[in-house]
Amino acid sequence: MNPLTILIVDDEPLARARLTRQLQALDGCELLGEAGDAGAALEQVEKLDPDLVLLDIEMPGDNGLELARRLSALPEPPALIFCTAHDEFALPAFATAAVGYLLKPVTSEQLAAAIAKARSLSKPQLKAASAAGETTPGGRRQIKAVSRRGVQLIAVDSIRCFIADSKYVVAHHDRGETILDESLKELEREFGERFVRVHRNALVAVEFICGLRRDGGNYRVELDGVDEQPLISRRMLSGVKALLEELS
Repeated sequence: MNPLTILIVDDEPLARARLTRQLQALDGCELLGEAGDAGAALEQVEKLDPDLVLLDIEMPGDNGLELARRLSALPEPPALIFCTAHDEFALPAFATAAVGYLLKPVTSEQLAAAIAKARSLSKPQLKAASAAGETTPGGRRQIKAVSRRGVQLIAVDSIRCFIADSKYVVAHHDRGETILDESLKELEREFGERFVRVHRNALVAVEFICGLRRDGGNYRVELDGVDEQPLISRRMLSGVKALLEELS
C-alpha cells in the first residue's frame, strides 16, 4: 500500500513540530512538507500534491477556513483534517472537504483515527463531498454527514423526512437513517419548498406523502418507502390536510 502523503499547515512552529513527531510514529504516512500560512500552503499543495493536509484555522492572512474552501475547489482536492484550538468552527469546516476536526492538543490516538478515515476516501470522493456543500436555487442536491465511519453523501431527493431529537436530527431516506449535524430550522429554511413541517420536531418530503393514519386521538403521516410515520401536531393538522387536498 502506498504511503499517505501529508502536508502540515500551521503558523506555530511548536504545533508543526508536535504533529511531525506524531506522524513519524504512524505507519503508512509520509510527511511531504510544512507551511506557516495559506499562501505558502497553496504553493506547496500545487507543487507536492499531498493526499492529506493537516490544517490550523487561526493564521495570519487568509485563515484555515478560507484556505480549505480554495483547496476544496481543486479538481482533485486533498483530504483536510483541521487541528485547531477553537471548537466553534466545526460546522463551516465540514462544509469543505474536511474529514476530521481535532481540538488541540491533538492526541496521537485522535490523529491516527482521523488519518485512517482520510485514507479510506479517494480524491474523487472528496471532490463529491465538497460539492455536497454547494447550493442550488432549491438547496443542496446532497447532504454530507460525517461520522466515525467516514463521510456519507445523502441525495436530498431520497430523503423522506427529518426528525429532530434533543441533540441531533435524523434523516430517514431510502438507504436507512443518518444522523446530521444540522438543525431542523436550518433544513427548513433551505428546503422549505420541498419539505413541510408537520410537528415542531419533524419535516416531511411533500412528494413522498401517501396518506394520513389515525393513531388514537392523533394523526401520523404515511411516507412512501420508509417505515417512519411522523406524528402531526394538532396545530399543523389542518394545514397538512389542506396540502393533501391540493395534491389529490
